[in-house]
Amino acid sequence: MSRQLASKWRKTAALLKYPVAAVHIPQTMAFNARNLQLMLGRYGMVYIKPIVGGGGYGVIRVSTSGGSYRYTHMKVTRSFTNYGQMYRSLLRVKAKRRYLIQQGIHLATIQGRPVDYRVKVVKTERGWVFRALVGRLARPGLCVTNLSKGGTMLSGRKALQLSLPHISGRHKRHEMRALTLTCTRIMEAQFPGVGQLGFDYGLDHSGKIWILEVNTRPQ
Repeated sequence: MSRQLASKWRKTAALLKYPVAAVHIPQTMAFNARNLQLMLGRYGMVYIKPIVGGGGYGVIRVSTSGGSYRYTHMKVTRSFTNYGQMYRSLLRVKAKRRYLIQQGIHLATIQGRPVDYRVKVVKTERGWVFRALVGRLARPGLCVTNLSKGGTMLSGRKALQLSLPHISGRHKRHEMRALTLTCTRIMEAQFPGVGQLGFDYGLDHSGKIWILEVNTRPQ
């Protein structure tokens, strides 16, 4: 039976110990009023996510510009004139569980819709093997790409070609596979018994690969 780890916090912390992985991880902090204000001041846009949860459940995008604040939860965006007002509203709509704050990455898009990537590996008698490298295109109006939330699956090749036509898709697929193998070794060393892993990668407009999440029970 493959070991499963629900906590995003523990998986992120494990990868952050290794510079080769840490350089690909968006800054992450515990969710509270002070940290959220700090992260918004630093990045302008962040995501808050339940520490335990999958399928895009409970994910909220929060941003600030020109002295106003807004958040998007599913298809609903609310705007506020001050931080305190926005934070109080956010507490009412977020899931009743512990959250983390993740630096917002402006993902490359296809027709204005963000796209990210799922790379899945499983352990066999021959070692770790790749099972998938696919793109996931967000449903129109949503900031999450999960297929369970209406996202569309594309081949990794097509997603890269359409979202980053100026960058070599073959090179990026190779880079994602190499990063996956590196991070898989780290995860196996930190959490003996894991038998399958799903890495969610986002690519920004420059083509940099960001590790958005690691799943031990990938769909």
